[in-house]
Amino acid sequence: MPCCLVPLAPHDPETSTADVVECDDVPSTDDVVRAAYSSRADEYTAKLGSMSAMDPVDRRLISEWAVGCGGPIVDAGCGPGHWTNLLTELGVAVEGVDLVPAFIELAKARFPATSYRVARLDDLGVPDGSAAGILAWYSLIHLEPDRVPTILQELRRCLRGDGSLVVGFFASERLEPFPHTVTTAYSWPVDELTQLVENAGFVVRDAHVRPNPRRPDRQHGVLVAGRP
Repeated sequence: MPCCLVPLAPHDPETSTADVVECDDVPSTDDVVRAAYSSRADEYTAKLGSMSAMDPVDRRLISEWAVGCGGPIVDAGCGPGHWTNLLTELGVAVEGVDLVPAFIELAKARFPATSYRVARLDDLGVPDGSAAGILAWYSLIHLEPDRVPTILQELRRCLRGDGSLVVGFFASERLEPFPHTVTTAYSWPVDELTQLVENAGFVVRDAHVRPNPRRPDRQHGVLVAGRP
């Protein structure tokens, strides 16, 4: 069974080794995020789970992008399902996936005509090259920075050759964690996240930021990328 090394107190004269503690005692980021959002799923949905709570600029951008994809889309990290349902209403073939079962249950109850299921970002459960588009709208924000490249590789695996990726994120001048309302999140410099996306095999076609009225201390960032 895997284990983690927890150092002893500094300058312990008796030993220079480490105590061994089972990793099962340390929750993974996915576990933390799942638990945090599960406990506040109803509250989150009431506040942010409708299109009326979304910026019209984003609604227009995502709608036009989705219609132009010309094929099935995965809403990766769909939350309570409002964006997924919007795309369904636009006639787009779309499936919403999320780590949090409580969100998927709420989404299915609220939007029974739209498809939803539980899945992790590092294992979306779709065939290679099968998606025309992937929407990752603020769904990468809780990932530790060193885990982001792995997720981007999974998103690339799922996209077909002419597929397109849209990422919404918190933007700032430097990469840093901050106390998000639900659990720790990260904000990214646009250039740094752009480089990671391109390192994963994408070409970034648009990257921009604008003020975020809900978080005056963080800007709202958008990346649109495709496979070469």
